[in-house]
Order: sequence, then structure tokens, then C-alpha cells
Amino acid sequence: MPAPSLSRRHLLHLGLSAGLGAPTIGRAAVAPLVVGQSITLEAGRNAHGNAALAGVKLALEAANREGGVQGQLIELRTLDDGNRVEQAEANAQRLVGDGVLLLFGSVEGGPSGAVAKVAMASRTPFIGPMAGSPGLRRPVHEMVFPVRAEHLDEFRALVAYGRRTGLRRVALFHSDSPTGREHLANVQRLAAEAAMAFAGGQAFGGNVTDAQLDAVIAGLDTAQVDLVLNHGSPAVYERLIRRARAAGLRAAFWGVNSGSTALATALGPLARNMVFAQVVPSPFARKTALTRRYQAAWRAAMGDTPFGYSSLEGYATAQVLVAALRAAGPAPTRASLLKVLASFDLDLGGMSVRYRPDDHAGSRFVDLSMVAGDGHFIQ
Repeated sequence: MPAPSLSRRHLLHLGLSAGLGAPTIGRAAVAPLVVGQSITLEAGRNAHGNAALAGVKLALEAANREGGVQGQLIELRTLDDGNRVEQAEANAQRLVGDGVLLLFGSVEGGPSGAVAKVAMASRTPFIGPMAGSPGLRRPVHEMVFPVRAEHLDEFRALVAYGRRTGLRRVALFHSDSPTGREHLANVQRLAAEAAMAFAGGQAFGGNVTDAQLDAVIAGLDTAQVDLVLNHGSPAVYERLIRRARAAGLRAAFWGVNSGSTALATALGPLARNMVFAQVVPSPFARKTALTRRYQAAWRAAMGDTPFGYSSLEGYATAQVLVAALRAAGPAPTRASLLKVLASFDLDLGGMSVRYRPDDHAGSRFVDLSMVAGDGHFIQ
């Protein structure tokens, strides 16, 4: 089965339980390099955020065991934004006010955009928002450096695979937001490029009812849609898929990486043959140096807790942070960090990251995974 949520015992081992407040990575005789993080944990309920943070901790603990950055340890101060834009902005302002060197490692598009807003206003580098929103990348923001590929790249891979496997008519189920509408325009363009018919978008808000979902399903059926893609709440997408299957709709329901494990777990047998785009290599394989490092660190810290995409994404994102800090010289400053990031290339051993003044996309790595009959992801 897909990886379950991290247990409280493992969260405590890593210092991640919400009751512990903002965790730190280590102590040193010299002042640490303090990294500020606002991330969606929802007091332990957000599986993706908590797993991503577990991966971040693995990478930073390893870096500190090696001496940190020329003797300075990296200290991570984490605040939970609860997936609320206003709280993410307040958290980022608080962290900047406390004098952190940089901001780092949010998840979810809305909160990540709020942290980026504070980063740009305060001229504080913001490395590794783990979100695929177009607004984090275009226009290029001088202070914002995503690591993972964006949703546009994921949608492109999904649409292309759908076309190759004989699907002909695609629609997007998306959040009723400016970002959701950007994704809608992107999917329409990608469908045209792939010579697929585009059946439009179905928008949903935060309080979508079963009756509204049934209306969406009826519209998909009438339009003869055979591929549905998603942007937004995995919980709402799960409800849509359950009701669609109960109504006999045979369209394929695929998705981007965000929440893929939680969605597959929640759907159980209904997730069989679902295809998801992923922005890191398979955490279950040993085909890349990145995943081999991750698996060794994860096993040492977490025992038999299953590997997962979210924790690997956090691990990879933190490795980029460490490499950038080390490249910025002794006692890194915001200025020296920005100078390094202006022309930055890093091979993580399975995915590469690149920044230039006119391009802060980071990685463009996208792979596809399918949910097998036993619930495991295969690639």
C-alpha cells in the first residue's frame, strides 16, 4: 500500500511534532545559520507537509554531522501555517523580523505565494518553495528560487501520455482561484499542442457540495471526456472520483504530484491504474544516487517507515539549500547567497537544478507513476 502518515513516534524522533514548536537542527559554539520556514503541517494532519519536513530534517542533520557550513551549523526554525495564506504571510514576516538568513521550504501554492510576497518585500532569499504554481516562476522574482518542477511541466507530461495511450478529450477540475485559472489556460494550450480536444474546466470552491460534484460529473459525461486532470484539494478530488465511479463514469482521473500518496491511500482500490506526475525520482527504487542517499538516511532515522515522494522531495530540496549555503563561502550572507544563486548548477544524482538571472525554474524533472493493484506506485 502507499506510505501511511508518519507516526507520532517518528515525528518526535525528528523533532517534528506540532507540540514541540519550531524545531532546531543542532547547536554549535559559533552562531548557527538560521533558516526560517513556514510550512503547512496542520498540527500533524497534513501528510504531505509533515513528510516533506521529515525529509528536510534528514538532509540538514546529515549536513550538520559533516560540520554544517565551514563550522556553522544550520538551524531550522519552523512555523505551521495551517494551509492558510494569511498565516503563512504572518509567519514569514515574523521569521524575517527575527533575523533569519533566508526563507525556505514551504508547501502548497497559496501559502508559498504569501511567503514569496514577504521575501520580495524584505529582500530575503526564499529557497525551495515546494509548490508548482506558475506565479512563483513567472515573472522571475529576484528573491524566489523554487527547486521542484512546476505544474505546467507535470500537466505537459500527463497530457502527452494521455495522447499516446489513446485518450482524446481532456478536462481540468481546478480550484476557483487565479492560480487555478492559470492552470486552466495552460492545460488548454497543452491539449492543443498534443492534438487533443479540450473540454474546458470545472471550477470548485472550498465548500463544494455533493450536488455540485454530481453536476460536474454529468457535464463530463455529456462532453464525453475521457481524461480528467486536477489542480487543488486532493480531498475534493477524492470525492469527485468516488461519485464518478458510483455513477458509472469511465473517464480516467489523473493528477499532479501534490497529495498523490494521500489520495491513492484514501481511494484504495479505486486508485488502481491512476497516473500521477512526480517531480522527484521514485523513492522506492535505487536507480539514482539521490534516492540511494535518501533511502540510507531514511532507514537509519525512520526504521521500517515506508519511503515516499513527499519526504524525498523535502530531502532533495534541503540538499539544494545546503549546497547553496556552502557555495556562498564562510559566514554566508544574503548578498553572498544571492550572488551564488545568480549562476548555480547542481547535479543531485538523478535530478539537476539550475538558476540564471532570467530563469529561476530550478529543476524540470518530471516522471510518471501509476498506482498498481496492490496500491504501490510503479514507474
